[in-house]
Amino acid sequence: MIRGVLLDLAGVIYEGDHALPGAVDAVARLRAGGLPLRFITNTTRKTKHALLRRLTGLGLDIEDDELFTPARAARDWLAAHDASPVLVVHPNLESEFASVPVRETRAVVVGDAGEAFDYGHLNTAFARSTARADRARQEPHLQGRRRQAQLDAGAFVTALEYASGQTARVLGKPSPDFFAGALAPMDCPPETAVMVGDDAEADVAGALQAGLANALLVRTGKYRDGDETRFEPHPTATVADLAAAADWILDRQ
Repeated sequence: MIRGVLLDLAGVIYEGDHALPGAVDAVARLRAGGLPLRFITNTTRKTKHALLRRLTGLGLDIEDDELFTPARAARDWLAAHDASPVLVVHPNLESEFASVPVRETRAVVVGDAGEAFDYGHLNTAFARSTARADRARQEPHLQGRRRQAQLDAGAFVTALEYASGQTARVLGKPSPDFFAGALAPMDCPPETAVMVGDDAEADVAGALQAGLANALLVRTGKYRDGDETRFEPHPTATVADLAAAADWILDRQ
């Protein structure tokens, strides 16, 4: 029985500045079916407030605690380990950590810093990363607005790992801890949850490796022909879009 649903954002619910066809209605139908939802994302350029404002503008009725981000996961990790952050993140995201108290233990937190990936920030991170480094999601590149590849945080994290001899901890998809953190407030064991995403590796294979019973791959966003067999484990099902995913879930509720 499915008792909870995790939904990726970009490429599943929206693309660019518009909602994907049928996505808003699909979310409403899942809610009407009585299923608790969590909206999860690997983005580290926008604050939670900015993401909520964007989703609301698309017509989604979403509560603050329904959105789970790498910044939230990082703050939870810092609190659990009595640490404060040394930030290598986009300036937009710095406010997410403003309330974290200064503690003796420091941890390097790396996100998609954009132009802030300069020598000064990276050298400061290197000096601190001899103790520990933590990152959001290690991707060597991302897809820009014009669908051009751009360097993402993973390339810089790899450089810091090489220089410091330390191994970074992932605080975003496909980390099992990230999926567990999203599910925890829902009182939903992973074996009763389903993930819906457009990234066959991070969203789908990551969720299944984290113990979720089901993970659906949608043919929108990042999806490319053949993705359903490109990574292990394979998706539970591959469907056209979020509307079709909602049908699949509700049929099996």
